[in-house]
Amino acid sequence: MAQHTETDFYQTDDIPKPQTKAIWRTFIILVGLTALEFIFAFSMDAGTARNAIFIILTIFKAFYIVAEFMHLKHETKSLIWSIVIPLALVIWLMVALLAEGSYYYESITNYFK
Repeated sequence: MAQHTETDFYQTDDIPKPQTKAIWRTFIILVGLTALEFIFAFSMDAGTARNAIFIILTIFKAFYIVAEFMHLKHETKSLIWSIVIPLALVIWLMVALLAEGSYYYESITNYFK
């Protein structure tokens, strides 16, 4: 039988350092984007410009959260593109449907007047 020492049962490799720098960087970026949203919310009048700014900032935050917390940033480029391209097409489809739907609504309401 083999002789085992107490150190054979423990991992002798170095323990990886905590990644607190990356966590704080992520925290600062998300807090900064949220603070920017609050600045626009309390300094601008309600309207399409403020809504557009909110939508753009929300999309930036969503992409950053997906990249960091779902680890998409560390994946291969082909996987990233296979997620981003269909997402862009879905967004384009929603914008096109909203534009065409408002045109259809206006044409129907003007027809029955």
